[in-house]
Formats: sequence, C-alpha cells, structure tokens
Amino acid sequence: MASTRRLATAAGICFFVTHVTSIGGLALYGPVLHDPGFVLGPGPDTRVLLGALSEVLLVLGIVGTAVALYPVARRHSEAGAVGYLGLRVLEAAVIAVGIVALLAVVTLRRDAAGGQDAAALTTTAGALVAVHDWTFLLGPNFVCGANTTVIAYVVYRSGLVPRPVAVLGLIGGPLIFASAVAVLLGRYEQLSGWGALTALPVFAWELALAGRLVARGFTSARHPARAAEQAAVPA
Repeated sequence: MASTRRLATAAGICFFVTHVTSIGGLALYGPVLHDPGFVLGPGPDTRVLLGALSEVLLVLGIVGTAVALYPVARRHSEAGAVGYLGLRVLEAAVIAVGIVALLAVVTLRRDAAGGQDAAALTTTAGALVAVHDWTFLLGPNFVCGANTTVIAYVVYRSGLVPRPVAVLGLIGGPLIFASAVAVLLGRYEQLSGWGALTALPVFAWELALAGRLVARGFTSARHPARAAEQAAVPA
C-alpha cells in the first residue's frame, strides 16, 4: 500500500510538471516560432535554449507519468497499461524531435555570421519551425488523445480514481484527437479559440487526476483476480 501511495504521488507530481513545462516552453519559444527573421537577427539565444530545457523536463515528466502509473494499471489491465506506457513514450519522442528542430535553428543563427545566404537560411529555419509545429500537433494532440483515452478507460473500469475524474479523460481524449484531425484537415488553427476549447477537457482531466493522486492517492480497489476468487468462495 505504501508503495502504491508513492507511485500515485510521483505520477501526480509528474503531471503537474508536464503542465508547467509545456506552457513555459511554448512561451519561451515565442521569438523563434513567430519571427521569420529570427535566424538572421542578432542577440543571445538564451530564451530559446531555456524553452528547449523546459521541454526536456516536459519529456521526462511525460515518461514519468507512464512509469509511475504502469505498475498500478497493470494489476487491472495489462494491455491497457502497456498501451499507455508505449503511447506516452511515443508522445515524448515526438516532442523531442520538435526540440531538436528548434535547436537546429539556433545553430543556423549562430553560423549566420559566417556569410551564408540569407534566403537559404530563412527557408531552412522556416522548414525546421514547421517540423516543430507538426510535432506539436502529432504528440500533444493525436498521441496524447490516444493515451488519455486508454488510461482513462483503465481507471474508470478499475475504480482507481473517482468516476467523474475518469469521465473527464474519456471525454477529453477522443475530443482532442478529433480536434487534431480537424486541424490536420485545415478546419481551424491549432492555436485558436476552437483548438483551446477542445483541449480544455484534457487539461482539466490531467489537473484533476494530478490533484487527486497527490492529495489522496488511488481509490482502494480489489485486484480483479482476488475479487473473482473471493466471489467464488461460499459465504
């Protein structure tokens, strides 16, 4: 029980870390994401590097949530636990690709003083920013929608967290996945009113889940196999 409580706390803290670092990374990346001439401009790259560091912590937090939840979820659904772990690691890997793309822009900017063609630098930097933008759609939207649905279903069926919390995940996961499809098809921009609105249930799910796990841990639930054994024993 003590070990399960520690796992719940660790998972909750990791969820909080992912929220802080994802928002921080996006804010710090502002210049490189929105200024086409960033690669040619003067000045330090500290802000972008701090954004990359923030997203490195995000990647570690994402993997941490999966590692902490896996032993508990496996007791109730081994397939669900493995699926969540794999999808969560995939999400982290996709985000890492985006980090590398923006760090490559920093490298181009530092080399720009050597007399390279400005148009070529701008085009290359724009392509790398586009890679980051696509990873931002694929990882935190498509893959996140899938892994949210998986783990929300596991905790809903097992009763590991209160059902209203689990229902938030069951709503938010498919909704953000559907939103990603709409963005992919050009219905609206990812960073738009509709994009933010469809992301709210997942945001609420992760905050509610994190708060629950840190404050109270998992809800007591019998292991499925033990429950079956107990049901088979005559009173």
